[in-house]
Amino acid sequence: MTPEERLNNALKSIRWLVMDVDGVLTDGKLYFDNSGNELKTFNSLDGHGIKMLQKSGVHVAIVTGRRSSVVERRAHDLGVSKLIQGREDKFDALQELLADAPCRLEDIAYIGDDYPDLLVMTRVGCPIAPPNAAQPVREHALWITDACGGEGAVREACDRIMQAQGTFAAALAPYLGEE
Repeated sequence: MTPEERLNNALKSIRWLVMDVDGVLTDGKLYFDNSGNELKTFNSLDGHGIKMLQKSGVHVAIVTGRRSSVVERRAHDLGVSKLIQGREDKFDALQELLADAPCRLEDIAYIGDDYPDLLVMTRVGCPIAPPNAAQPVREHALWITDACGGEGAVREACDRIMQAQGTFAAALAPYLGEE
């Protein structure tokens, strides 16, 4: 089986897309203003991809080691109800998520970029990394997106999951006036 066939087979069974924040939904840089407020920039392409993916029937969750009200707001704006923050042990956080919404690990895609993501990535069915991820993370990814974190990597993953599952055309149809 070619790497492309292996990836498509993995993506067909995905029921959950779980992702990190810094370096995945953002460019990985930490911004603070003079008052100590944290600032993050998110890509609107990623956000719209998340909304489309959820509409197609795939659940989305965010698991991050940091705590941020900005991330909480972004998750809320995107309709992502499963948000776990402040957890360095992301596999433990994933187990917590699955206790509320059971799913086989093989049916989970996870996008991560740094060492704390590896424990999850080595256990799920479809580990994904952006090209700006740490080298060991890229080595354990089934797929490396073309776009970097914060620059559309999540959108790329969302589109690719829907394409593999045969839901992308229906998700795109309203934007083409083909409802």
